[in-house]
Amino acid sequence: MKQQPFEVFRNKNIHSVILNRNVVYDLVLPKSMDKNLLYPTIYMNDGQDFDQLEALKTIQNHYTKGGQAFIFVGIHTNERRLSEYGTSFQSDYKNRGNKATDYMNFIVSELQPLIRKETSSSFLAIDNTFFGFSLGGLSAMDIAWENPHLFSKIGVFSGSFWWRDKGYEEGYSDDLDRIMHKKIRNSKYKTGLKFWLECGTADETADRNNNGIIDSIEDTLDIITELKTIGYQATDIKYVEIEGGEHNFNTWKNVFPEFLEWVFSTK
Repeated sequence: MKQQPFEVFRNKNIHSVILNRNVVYDLVLPKSMDKNLLYPTIYMNDGQDFDQLEALKTIQNHYTKGGQAFIFVGIHTNERRLSEYGTSFQSDYKNRGNKATDYMNFIVSELQPLIRKETSSSFLAIDNTFFGFSLGGLSAMDIAWENPHLFSKIGVFSGSFWWRDKGYEEGYSDDLDRIMHKKIRNSKYKTGLKFWLECGTADETADRNNNGIIDSIEDTLDIITELKTIGYQATDIKYVEIEGGEHNFNTWKNVFPEFLEWVFSTK
C-alpha cells in the first residue's frame, strides 16, 4: 500500500493568553518535511469541520496530481464563535464579533508564530492563505485584509458580508452600514492580496431590496466592486457562483478542490 505523502495531527492545543482559553487545531504536514525548505501554509477557520469539508480527500488528490507540498492548519472554534469571528475593531449592531480583534491578535501573535516555530512554514505573505465559510469567511478576509504582510490569498465561501453596524429598523443603508464594505472603501490598495469568493444561488432566499438578487450574492458582488474601486484588477479576484449551491458543506466540499487549485496557480 502506497504511503500517504502527508501526516495528520489532530486536536493539537495552544493556550492563548489573548483569548484566555485553549484553542484546538488540526495540522497536516508534508511527509518527511525538509527543514531546509519553507512550505506554503493554508489556514482554515472552523477547523472542527475539517471532515465535513472532506479536506483529506482533496489534499490527497492534490498530491496525487503532483501538487506542491504544503502545510494545512485547521483552527477549531467553540461556543465563542459569534464573539470571536467578525470584523476587527468593529462589532456588529448586536455586538457580535466583539472579540474579533482579540481573535485576529491570537492568529498573528500566537498561532502563526507557533506554526512557524514548530514547522517549516514560510514567512512570506505570498505563501500564506487564510480561508473560511460564512462568518468564518468574513473573519478570514478581515484578518488577511488587516495583515497583508502575513497573508496574501483569501478564500471566502458564502461569506457573511451582510455584517452590519445598524439594524434594518434603525435606518440601515447598504451604502453606509455594511462593515467590510466600508472598511475596504476607507482603505487604500494593499499590494499582493488575491481574493477567491464563492456564492451559491441557493445560499439563502433573503433579498432585502427586492431586486431579484439574493443578499449573499449581492453583498459579495458589492465587495468586488469596492475592491476594484480602490485599485484591484479582475486578475486579483476570482468569483465563483455555483448554480443551486447552498450554504452548507455539501456545496463547499465540492468546490474546495477548485479553491485549492487556485491557491497554487495564483501568484
